[in-house]
Amino acid sequence: MVGFVNTIATPVQGAKRASCASASRRMVVVYNKEMIRDKIAAAVKEASEKSDKFGKQSQEAAVAWDVVEELSAELSHEKANDPKADPLDVYCEESPEADECRTYED
Repeated sequence: MVGFVNTIATPVQGAKRASCASASRRMVVVYNKEMIRDKIAAAVKEASEKSDKFGKQSQEAAVAWDVVEELSAELSHEKANDPKADPLDVYCEESPEADECRTYED
């Protein structure tokens, strides 16, 4: 029996799509905020290790810290595009009876 590898990932709600084109296939990678946070943690660890190994001013460390910066910027963009980014709106959805969430009609 011959297997088939699906190169298109299943979409995740609220996730951003990134693509990498190869000669005959297109691979789609789906990132959500949690995945980006995990990647940031791993990238920080790797950048720290490269800084210790090669020196803080080395090219390897600079590239590794650039990766951390790019991932952090991506997470920031995801948060900015989140329609529920306002903490008061989130709070009022969870606690509509709170004094801060009252609405008055004229």
